[in-house]
Amino acid sequence: MRESPSTGEAVGPPPPFDPELARALDIARPHIPTYRTLENIAEVRAAVRDSDIEDLTLGGTYDVVDLVIPGPVGAPGVSLVACRPVRAEEPRPALYYMHGGGMISGDARKGLTDMVRLASTVGAAVVSVEYRLAPETPHPGPVEDCFSGLTWVYAHGSELGIDPHRLIVGGKSAGGGLAAATTLLARDRGGPEVIGQLLLCPMLDDRNDSLSAVQMEGQGVWDRADNLTGWTALLGSSRGRDDVSPYAAPARAVDLSGLPPTFIEVGSAETFRDENVRFASRIWQAGGPCELHVWPGGFHGFDSVAPEATLSKDAVVARRQWLKRVVSAD
Repeated sequence: MRESPSTGEAVGPPPPFDPELARALDIARPHIPTYRTLENIAEVRAAVRDSDIEDLTLGGTYDVVDLVIPGPVGAPGVSLVACRPVRAEEPRPALYYMHGGGMISGDARKGLTDMVRLASTVGAAVVSVEYRLAPETPHPGPVEDCFSGLTWVYAHGSELGIDPHRLIVGGKSAGGGLAAATTLLARDRGGPEVIGQLLLCPMLDDRNDSLSAVQMEGQGVWDRADNLTGWTALLGSSRGRDDVSPYAAPARAVDLSGLPPTFIEVGSAETFRDENVRFASRIWQAGGPCELHVWPGGFHGFDSVAPEATLSKDAVVARRQWLKRVVSAD
């Protein structure tokens, strides 16, 4: 039995994968990238299809606009992909989205079709941000790109048929961590105000020493070794130190009060399980609203690997129901 390096607690064997997901993972495993060292990032990027080639228009019900907006001071412009309902007669709510990829890969179209499908259930637009990647751009570059995009959408959303007062910040994996950090920045900088945050298996804690990180090492998708690579690319030698910014690793935030309604989902059999559960608990502790789903037997990104699995469909339904509640409550 292993021990946690930070607490010395005993860690049992990994929880079992959901049987349906396990079969899908066995088939997909040869095609899932692993980032074992900083040196192989470029090699793995080249082998990964970063751009989603599916129909972002959902059969013509959405239009797609590519934009370049001003970036952070002294930095290049930031690219956005805006997907808007074609027949909207009034400004629509919008999901401002950050893609996954461990801080080191991916682009603004990665996973975007799924987000447009999700948003379509409430007639919402989606704006996905192309943030710069580590290690070429370390912290704070990526989160400042995301924040610049959010402030631009807030100021110019009406030009896209978006209601700037009905913005939801969301992201998956590394994008989920950036979404949480962007929401913290918006709170601490006095806006823009957002009505919710959708955090899908978010990457929150650079310390990489939770019980689930140790327990799931070598298992599933995006394990502790990959996580070390991603965080080291973003933070360099400061990774794991006491002075890491909460805008880099939101789990480091001392104060989680004043956040909008939050949705967090994670699998029971993945690296990020315990840091996600703790983040939700700390939001509740601060008096905030948070809905947490820990999907039994789910590995990291299971809904992307096995979208037809029962657990994946259940996860999508839960997201839709939360989104409807948030949009209806505003």
